[in-house]
Amino acid sequence: MKKILLALALVFSTVIAFAQQTFPVNGSFDVRSGQYAFTNATIVVNANQTISNGTLLIKNQVIQSVGAGTTIPKGYVVIDLKGKYIYPSLIDAFTSYGVPVDASASSGRGGFGGQRQSIFTTQKKGAYNWNAAIRPETEVRTIFSIDNKKADELRKAGFGSVNVINRDGIARGTSAAVTLNDEFEHKVILKDQTAANYSFSKGSSTNDYPTSLMGSIALLRQTYLDATWYKNQKEEYNISLDEFNKQQGLPQIFEADGWANILRADKIAKEFGKQYIIKAGGDEYQRIDAVKATGASLIVPIAYPKAYDVEDPAEARNVTLAQMKAWEMAASNPGVLEKAGINFALTAFGLDNSREFWANIRTAIENGLTEKQALLAVTEVPAKMLGIGDKVGSIEKGKLANFLITSDNLFKSNNIIHENWVQGKRYIVNKMDVSDLKGVYNLNVDGVGALTLKITGPTAASIERTGADSVKTTATLGRNGDWVTLSFNLKKNPKGDVRLTGYISSESPIAMKGEAALSDGSEGKWTATFKEAGKEMPKKEEPKPTLANGPLIYPFQSFGNEALPKAESVLLKNATVWTNEKDGILQNADVLLENGKIKAVGKNLAAGAAKVIDATGKHITPGIIDEHSHIAGSGGINEGAQSVSSEVRIGDIINSEDVNIYRQLAGGVTTSQILHGSANPIGGQSQLIKLRWGKLPEELKFAGADGFIKFALGENVKQSNFGSGQRFPVTRMGVEQTFVDAFTRAKDYEAALKVKGNNVRRDLELDALVEILNNKRFITCHSYVQSEINMLMHVADSLGFKINTFTHILEGYKVADKMKAHGIAASTFSDWWAYKFEVAEAIPYNGKIMHNVGITTAFNSDDAEMARRLNQEAGKAVLYGGVPEEEAFKFVSLNPAKMLHIDDKVGSLKVGKDADVVIWSDNPLSIYAKAEKTFVDGVLYWDIEKDAQKLKQQQAERARLVQKMIDSKNKGGRTQRPMGTTSTLYNCETASDYSNGFEAINAEGGHHHE
Repeated sequence: MKKILLALALVFSTVIAFAQQTFPVNGSFDVRSGQYAFTNATIVVNANQTISNGTLLIKNQVIQSVGAGTTIPKGYVVIDLKGKYIYPSLIDAFTSYGVPVDASASSGRGGFGGQRQSIFTTQKKGAYNWNAAIRPETEVRTIFSIDNKKADELRKAGFGSVNVINRDGIARGTSAAVTLNDEFEHKVILKDQTAANYSFSKGSSTNDYPTSLMGSIALLRQTYLDATWYKNQKEEYNISLDEFNKQQGLPQIFEADGWANILRADKIAKEFGKQYIIKAGGDEYQRIDAVKATGASLIVPIAYPKAYDVEDPAEARNVTLAQMKAWEMAASNPGVLEKAGINFALTAFGLDNSREFWANIRTAIENGLTEKQALLAVTEVPAKMLGIGDKVGSIEKGKLANFLITSDNLFKSNNIIHENWVQGKRYIVNKMDVSDLKGVYNLNVDGVGALTLKITGPTAASIERTGADSVKTTATLGRNGDWVTLSFNLKKNPKGDVRLTGYISSESPIAMKGEAALSDGSEGKWTATFKEAGKEMPKKEEPKPTLANGPLIYPFQSFGNEALPKAESVLLKNATVWTNEKDGILQNADVLLENGKIKAVGKNLAAGAAKVIDATGKHITPGIIDEHSHIAGSGGINEGAQSVSSEVRIGDIINSEDVNIYRQLAGGVTTSQILHGSANPIGGQSQLIKLRWGKLPEELKFAGADGFIKFALGENVKQSNFGSGQRFPVTRMGVEQTFVDAFTRAKDYEAALKVKGNNVRRDLELDALVEILNNKRFITCHSYVQSEINMLMHVADSLGFKINTFTHILEGYKVADKMKAHGIAASTFSDWWAYKFEVAEAIPYNGKIMHNVGITTAFNSDDAEMARRLNQEAGKAVLYGGVPEEEAFKFVSLNPAKMLHIDDKVGSLKVGKDADVVIWSDNPLSIYAKAEKTFVDGVLYWDIEKDAQKLKQQQAERARLVQKMIDSKNKGGRTQRPMGTTSTLYNCETASDYSNGFEAINAEGGHHHE
């Protein structure tokens, strides 16, 4: 009874201590301090200090003292925690606890190709940013309210305080740190502004823009520039920009799920002199060196993927190798981060239920995370990140009384969190039994006689009777505070179950008594007195199984390599060599590759130390160059919400994990220009890449290449087959006016920039157009119809800019003379026509005619699959018009190199050029030709023989992982239904919506090359 009263006293005294100072009291004003002394505990002060047999004193909500041999002042309630542990309560740096969920934040909106709402500027009333995804004025402290249900769930997992983030928008405003006390909002806010928060997701914004990841990046980049301009202007008041500037002195938290987005976020941070704390995605182990190089501190989830239910072989085929390996390796991520020396906190964010937190922490420890680092990552590290280390994160004098009482080491699987004290208030998680009942007892039961009771665990006990009726049986023990239940069956004398219920009547020595009920209905009394401690047999330490994970591969994708290939000195001997130079096609010739360059081309070359490859009967060509590609992109290839999107950059969203890179290497492609789609007249900036399979996104970029940009004409940009009709332009006349207006503004902008002392707002959209006017960026224009091609040439002449290339250009044969006069190149299809109205007059002789006129002519793919067979597309130039074979192959090699201004580096086999070389099994224009080896910068990235070996290795690896998943399921592991993922095959008019950090595709029917 006294313990029940004590518990009530604890709760009551803590509650009244929380009365708010500024609030009136309806009744008697009675505030008493809660003073408690926790004695004889193992106190883990922090990850580096533990006190044995320690004492913790708290008064009200503050720690007064912690140490060993502490004198307890008068007036303190003493709680003996002998055998128990005290830890700091945990801190989660990334939650949305207590923030109302905006239902619209999870609703997608159609982008280009879908039914847009056509909302161009914010609908929010007031002096706010034009785009509702930029909402730095949002302050969690003004919208936070205690969520008792969620607080209880988090407290049970051991958390005492959390950082609350409003996860809505690109610039999200400020977060706040709160405790998980359930009294009053006024009392629980530890710090009202912990950080400014960002993401790549526009969230609930109803603005059309952005619809893509590159649009989100551009909007954030422009916002930084706008904020800088705003500080030095007096023309307008903007609440959003004002708040954005005020928040730059706070820590900056960026939600960037996935290692690739970590690198993208860090690139923006470096551009504007920031250092983000990045909420990661849990896959950092895949590119740990690159993640470490950012220098960012991370907030890392421990929400691991569940095993796939792969017992059905048909369904198992739906699971990719990357998904399987991620399941196996995800739990190693915290350990890999620790080993790399990266500062990180752990978060429960993303877990289906916070009860999974400890199981996942222990799994991480089994996979290499140390207990010390685990404790740091949920206490001191997040406290320091959030600037609340003076209040929480460790058990020290003057800090808040946020602590846990546990049965054992926090990380042991059998540990029980008994209580979680938050701001000095006690929350019972699992009732704490201060007295340990383990031992041997003399048990006497009326109607049964003398027995021996052995208690070996919280619910484990056994009964033994000696003498003529000797018997030994197990018993079921139950305990709730002082109350005890025990049931057992002696088989005879008496028959049936014996059920005992009672309470602990004495603690020193331990004694129990109560009432007994036998199976025949008779009742009686029972007593149990402590005899001696149980003699536990020493447990043999079972060796922990070695966790054997498969190898990490680069990229983390099918056909990835355990180690990246390196450049070698290689001599290719005795082949038919297509030089694309004045030497033409050489028979029985050699090519020497050294230090990533072509060292020599000729006959009977000396190998020296070079590796020799006999290419007798083979053909050697320069690598194929695809002038118009949409592979290797992430988060959408179109930013079509506005008619001009020259501020967006394909270079921001390169996806080095795209398997199409590998597949196209198998078709002899070594260089690709990745273009924005054709959603608008002036699209985004292009990115030229080398197909360096396994390298990072930045490492794919073609160093020193000129910048290009995508323009477009025709049905797509005037929204002939989609859209609400509200986005300008909707006619071909409007398309022309878009160009005139944009370049007129660009000229005015450039003139304003030149005025000394002029505070001109930096405009990324116009910056790109000024680069075009100054011949620093070059146009590739999507085009079909003769009239529109003539229109754009006229507009270019009148406004003083040049068109570098018309791509598609299926009516190029009609305007070839004018293109030639303007020095415009043509990148077309070989034989595609009549797949929509504006290509009704296309002919397969188009390439031949333009070539004969003297236009630099190329064939492109605009399609991930076609790019694997561009050599065959070149062969069609021979079929349609009889273009000489050597000239035909230039359509996919030297000619696109010329139009991309990189023919000094690639496109032909010339000494000093990049060693981008392909060995073919046959004439490269033949449908029977296979690319047997593809070198990029002298590195062998494709080898048909090694590919066969990879396939066998992958089959073995898949079989191993399938069996491992089946074993996990058989042991009770949770599973999920196999759901395969496929990479999006972008084309010019692929539409997407990147509203919530993932891409929803609006796929249109029809031809891929539109």
